[in-house]
Amino acid sequence: MRKILISAVLFSLVFSCKDDYLDTERVGATDASSFFKTEADAMQATNAIYVALRSWENSAFPAQYVFGVPADDVEKGSNPGDASFINAYDQFTYTASDSGVEGYWIGQWQFVNRCNQVITNVPTIDMDATLKNRLVAEAKMLRAYFYFNLVRIYGGVPIFDGVQTNYNIPRNSVDEVYNFIISDLTSAAAVLPQSYPASDLGRMTKGGALGLLSKVYLYKKDWQKAYDASNQVIAMGYNLDPNFNHLFRPAGEFGSESVIEVNCQCSTEFGGSQYAEVQGVRNQFGWGFFTPTAALESAFETGDIRKELTILRNGETTPEGDLIQKGDPQAGNVWNQKVYVPKSLNNNACGYGSIQNIRILRFAEVLLINAEAANELGNTTAAITNLNKVRTRAQLAGTTATTQSALRAAIWRERRVELAMEGDRFVDLVRTGQAATVLASYGFKAGKNEVFPIPLNSINQSSGILTQNPGY
Repeated sequence: MRKILISAVLFSLVFSCKDDYLDTERVGATDASSFFKTEADAMQATNAIYVALRSWENSAFPAQYVFGVPADDVEKGSNPGDASFINAYDQFTYTASDSGVEGYWIGQWQFVNRCNQVITNVPTIDMDATLKNRLVAEAKMLRAYFYFNLVRIYGGVPIFDGVQTNYNIPRNSVDEVYNFIISDLTSAAAVLPQSYPASDLGRMTKGGALGLLSKVYLYKKDWQKAYDASNQVIAMGYNLDPNFNHLFRPAGEFGSESVIEVNCQCSTEFGGSQYAEVQGVRNQFGWGFFTPTAALESAFETGDIRKELTILRNGETTPEGDLIQKGDPQAGNVWNQKVYVPKSLNNNACGYGSIQNIRILRFAEVLLINAEAANELGNTTAAITNLNKVRTRAQLAGTTATTQSALRAAIWRERRVELAMEGDRFVDLVRTGQAATVLASYGFKAGKNEVFPIPLNSINQSSGILTQNPGY
């Protein structure tokens, strides 16, 4: 299916606040009071949120600092002397003053602000009512996504429901943040369409809202609601791509398995995403960071086709005919194959791999969410059925697990290999209570490293209204 770029103007809407982590003012910014007058303004503001999804903060280093490297399936990569500061995330030695901790925090809040600008201001515009409601629903779903990132990484955070007059407020509890996310997703799912024409590929859908909702309930351990929401998605007609390699190549983008996917089409206006470039084969296709570990390689069962389609090796020839040859002798020998873009398809107008879309939620994960919830509810048959759908695509036999505890471990293992290097492993280990054991040798400390510190600069700017997480 052809990718269509969502046209937008990347802009900032200025508002007054004393907290630098929420201050999005920049050169060429537009004051909100002189904007939000027309339907075109509403579309432009909403599209600017989508541009944020492929930003540096969400697709490159900051996101990998907190979702990637702390897990046991990803390590720094590149060569030992390049950006050695990243090792702090692998060894859990980062502090509240670390620029990566602060960079991810600031990025998510700037994106929340873009959502709130739309949610507050678009309802006042005289425009087509159906489109107005849809754009607000898109902004609410995107806001829920950014808050989901924040609560998993930092714990409870302040809730800003729309544009505020006072941004210097205390943190809400984790439960309050999750309830806010659920409210946004439920509201969005009631309005969003199930699909769009080709010109709007990548916009938020009803299936995406319900799929993300099922994942949120999974984190809350609300098994019945996770099961029900994932069943709604399953009933919508999504399917597994029968070819795991095709799934991650440009030809597989926005396919039958795509539930939430970021459109990263390269353009002269916005450039592309650096998602693939920072992870590409060192000095052949990219920078060579965030590479698979030996622990990940050993996690795959014998015969699992995903192993060689997840781990790209120096000296191999890809199914698309590219000989992999690193250009740095000090670099490692393996990389993330899921971000690989064949040389023949690369758009040289932007950086390497800038056309590579980012898969936020795939149907395979929805099936595994459903299986995990079903198992916790005692529905072994449903759990095995959906687990085996994912295994069958990987050319594996059905699971041999029969008891609830054995099936739980099998589902967790399947999540690890199916979603390898997609940013779920660390938060999955925390969510399932395995982090203290699995990551102990890396320096993980229980009661501390389940979340990251609130940036020290933000605490200081708040005059102590923002409080620090335990252990930092």
